Amino acid sequence: MTCAPAYAIAPRVAKSRVKIFTLEACELNARSVMLRVRGFMARKTGSHSNITGPRIRASALKLFARYGYAAVSMRQIARDVGVQAGALYLYTPDKQSLLFELMRDHMTALLDAWQQAGCDQGSALDRLLAFTRFHILYHLARPEAVFVSYMELRNLTPENFQVIEGLRRAYEDRLEAILIDGRAEGVFDFSDSKLATLALIAMLTGVNTWYRAGGRLGPENVVATYWDMVRKSVSR
Repeated sequence: MTCAPAYAIAPRVAKSRVKIFTLEACELNARSVMLRVRGFMARKTGSHSNITGPRIRASALKLFARYGYAAVSMRQIARDVGVQAGALYLYTPDKQSLLFELMRDHMTALLDAWQQAGCDQGSALDRLLAFTRFHILYHLARPEAVFVSYMELRNLTPENFQVIEGLRRAYEDRLEAILIDGRAEGVFDFSDSKLATLALIAMLTGVNTWYRAGGRLGPENVVATYWDMVRKSVSR
């Protein structure tokens, strides 16, 4: 067997060392990048995330209500918040997710507030009055959230729409249960409880389309006027 000349072996050894050094350099660079990313994410989830996240949602809600979901871009939201457009994606995957989260949070907060209000006591007539007052006052205090939640349903993906629709039905069920109990008590009269529920909610939510703070009627005046219409629409 013949041996390879020394000059033939040396270049191979040199090339192997170059490859090892290159791989080690790449690993060091990768580790450096990961450390930087982890540090950045730590800052994102630390002192600033509880400020920037809510600011992004508040800005999106304001802009969606003012210009419509389709007309608002992520860059416009970022500019309103005062951050780079790319920074938004640290808090939300996309604009659709922002819309869905705003609508979901509005409905879950509405259901929680109804539960905490303790309006499920008393006769059906008392509970219907409580529902009327609760619905009007809660929605008047949140005009932008109400507008987006009703007007932007068409812009939800089918999957997100199903979730929001389920939450809306859960709220409607509270009112329908009151109406059914009232009919059983002999104080309410209607042919279809579901249609009566939808009609009443549409009428009560409609207050937001015309009400202006500081106008001729205050919130309690509106409640009294609408309660008279609600009561007469379902009473025997």
